[in-house]
Amino acid sequence: MRTNRDRTSGARILRLEADVATWAMSLLVAGLILMTACVARAQDLAKPMVLVASPDLEGPYRHTALIVVPTGDKHIGFILNRATEARLATLFPEHAPSAKVTDPLFFGGPEAAGAIFALLRRDPGQPSVRLFDDLFVTGNGKNIDRIIEQTPNDARYFVGFVGWTAGELAKEIEAGYWYVGDPDAALVFRKNTDAMWEELVTRLGNGHAVGKGLQAI
Repeated sequence: MRTNRDRTSGARILRLEADVATWAMSLLVAGLILMTACVARAQDLAKPMVLVASPDLEGPYRHTALIVVPTGDKHIGFILNRATEARLATLFPEHAPSAKVTDPLFFGGPEAAGAIFALLRRDPGQPSVRLFDDLFVTGNGKNIDRIIEQTPNDARYFVGFVGWTAGELAKEIEAGYWYVGDPDAALVFRKNTDAMWEELVTRLGNGHAVGKGLQAI
């Protein structure tokens, strides 16, 4: 026969077991949420994207907007809103067709800063790389000469690019350096890029916490 003490003790055990089960379920749910977030983040970085510098990011990438694509476990990108004073006609005065290019050269990034890359919305032939949809890039001199000679203003020309090693971009996004958006080829060819950063940071920054005192990268 069970006494009141036995019943009380049993009730306490049942409550304890229920509390433990609730706690375990909470941990499981939290773990699944975290896992889902990590998987989503990994998937996001496995596809092309637009990166927009956080308002507090200082250094050479301050107020920049980039088009970025994965290359295996690494990433490459081009800064879209850093027009230079240089023109192809000035750099290559012996190449008369270069004078037909109306836009200035853009500073694409610090990697391969002595190389020119052409981004255009059609396959320029090999060697070239499809970035996404109908957007391609080539750094091959013969391809670029042919583009300039045949359709000089169908491409945007960049000097250099930005590169990230494996895991580097994920860490920067986690630290709050960048806002991430869907890629848009139209941004690559925008004539006036002066207000591009302000426009994109307003669109992508809404509802996001802005880090304070971010170090330069």
